[in-house]
Amino acid sequence: MKTASITANLNYLEDRPAVSVLLKTDRTKEVRILMKKGQQMKEHKAPFPIVVSLFEGAIDFGVAGEKMQLKKGDLIALDASVPHDLFCTEDAIIRLTIATADSVDRVKNVAN
Repeated sequence: MKTASITANLNYLEDRPAVSVLLKTDRTKEVRILMKKGQQMKEHKAPFPIVVSLFEGAIDFGVAGEKMQLKKGDLIALDASVPHDLFCTEDAIIRLTIATADSVDRVKNVAN
């Protein structure tokens, strides 16, 4: 059994989203992304399917040129290689589920 808290030790960064691994399983990595209002993650693609869960706050989530607002409690799943971007409209706690074969460094690089 593995446990983690999405709300413990929140350390927002002023200049970019903060990315950290909460826990790993045989199949997934659960990643927390902390974003302050006005921060963004420019358009990028994931090499494997992902699930984005908004735990707190609000973001504009862009997919294929269409923007949708995600708010607390919303989830979105994307297939591999789908271009997407995020813009934070209200300080946010985001849970990102990625495949174990995916790289957390890839996510951190997008957050810079």
